[in-house]
Amino acid sequence: MNARISAAARTTQLSRLVDQISTIVVGKRPQVEDAVACLLAGGHLLIEDVPGVGKTTLAHALAVSLGLDFRRVQFTADLMPSDLIGVSVFERAQERFVFHPGPVFAQVLLADEINRAGPKTQSALLEAMEEHQVSVDNETRPLPEPFFVIATQNPSDQLGTYPLPESQLDRFLLRITLGYPDSAAERELLSGGDRRQAAQQLGAVLPPADLLLAQQEVLAVRAAPPLLDYLQALIAATRSGRWFAQGLSPRAGIAVLRVAKARALMAGRDYVAPDDLQAILPQAIAHRVVPVPGAGRGAVEQVRAMIEATPIP
Repeated sequence: MNARISAAARTTQLSRLVDQISTIVVGKRPQVEDAVACLLAGGHLLIEDVPGVGKTTLAHALAVSLGLDFRRVQFTADLMPSDLIGVSVFERAQERFVFHPGPVFAQVLLADEINRAGPKTQSALLEAMEEHQVSVDNETRPLPEPFFVIATQNPSDQLGTYPLPESQLDRFLLRITLGYPDSAAERELLSGGDRRQAAQQLGAVLPPADLLLAQQEVLAVRAAPPLLDYLQALIAATRSGRWFAQGLSPRAGIAVLRVAKARALMAGRDYVAPDDLQAILPQAIAHRVVPVPGAGRGAVEQVRAMIEATPIP
């Protein structure tokens, strides 16, 4: 494994990573930064948006820029758990069952349109996402490291979709939306070539060994007691009954802190600032909470209103 590099060199490396992906996913730098922070924090990413706005392209560009093994699975109503995890087949020549691994045995798994598959297949990902392993035929098989799931999801009001259960949503560290490009970015897309083909030509800016080191460096970023006081105040606000029907779990609070540390590392700091929490909170918790009845706002807007109403200690 490579030796540790200086903080300044790591910041430059991560900035180059974001820059490179942003040449493919044009006009979406904040979302690219969130995706990179999610991976640095060791989490999984959910991208919810209408078809055709670059969700798959972002996953592709991220995997290639990190030099990671990438697999894509198109989730459909007839997709079975064995199609994802793998299956044991009797090999006559060897006179025994031989396990044939499925696409989940990749470092980056793109679960495309995950909410078009039934609940049974969605649930097949739970153990893989939480434990980085799968159990088949009473045998536990480890997944590669790093292991990162990027799932895309169509809006729930579209035909043929199944809502993700709360337990599945909670496994995603962040949920982001890409949205339509602005005029300048769309003109660049219209004038350029195929973005997915261009993504294949990218080099690895942050090789796997460096990525694993950077993930360890995230854990070393400091969170001072006043910062933890602020995080606890935000968590308590989610449980107050004023904003949401149900508050955040302790696991969700730990996840928020971890991705805030990743943002701090990307900014070249060895400590978390309140701005890190504020910037990441809507993407980290809006898919985990439900606004109180009559709020008149979506979950993201409700989170932002809660942030504005919660003073920094």
